[in-house]
Amino acid sequence: MSIYRVAAVQMASGSHVAANLHEVARLIGDAVDMGASLIILPENFALMAMQPSDNTNISEAPGSGMLQDFLAQQSARYEVWLVGGTVPIIAKESNKFCAASLVFDNTGQCVARYDKMHLFDVTVAPNEHYCESEIIEAGHQPVVINTPFGRLGLAVCYDLRFPELFRCMLDQGVELIAVPSAFTATTGKAHWEILVRARAIENLCYVIAANQGGYHVNGRETYGNSMIVDPWGIVLTRLNRGAGVICADIYPEKQAQLRRNFPVHHHRKIDCQCS
Repeated sequence: MSIYRVAAVQMASGSHVAANLHEVARLIGDAVDMGASLIILPENFALMAMQPSDNTNISEAPGSGMLQDFLAQQSARYEVWLVGGTVPIIAKESNKFCAASLVFDNTGQCVARYDKMHLFDVTVAPNEHYCESEIIEAGHQPVVINTPFGRLGLAVCYDLRFPELFRCMLDQGVELIAVPSAFTATTGKAHWEILVRARAIENLCYVIAANQGGYHVNGRETYGNSMIVDPWGIVLTRLNRGAGVICADIYPEKQAQLRRNFPVHHHRKIDCQCS
């Protein structure tokens, strides 16, 4: 029986890129020591910006730049697959960037890119407002790729609230889903676990949700509680707060058997077309 160990990295990223990358490297090393072959980093792992323009200032061209080189080097050094949270990639509009989740294989090659589709334009509280569309150019295409661990789908943070995205992934044969995130403390407390487990249950998928978790120098507080959830919705492991790594084993054959025994995918009556 095939068994693969996956990991979610949790951070409380700050405003200094070099310090954040140093911390990422340490945590990736910890995940490797724990036996992980697939490692998911959180959203904004390299920078929790003080000002919206800070991400634009460090945006990179596709395939070239310090952050992409760092991810390639880490995956090649440890011979692991790495989902690089989100990296700011230069957008068509000069004052914006794409929040790109990049996948590197165990040779250090970037094999997939997903641009965050759903942008967090919300008022969480009277004094807590976000408008990602002012600085981020939204993606338009779901991404599911072949990996040694199964068909891997990519989503980012606010995407969790849009189940139709995950249904599109299911139509593409998704078996495990990486969700780099920076959920706020307020919304996380109310909805994080419910959403992560729901996406796992309704699609009979493994979900690896790597969140930011703590207080940030820009004044934000993120929820943490990174978790790995199995296709039955059971939380296999979680990390409440602070920086660290969680690991769990995934069993593709058991997942396939569950899907045969509980064929909800074949019982769907409404077929949503994915663009």
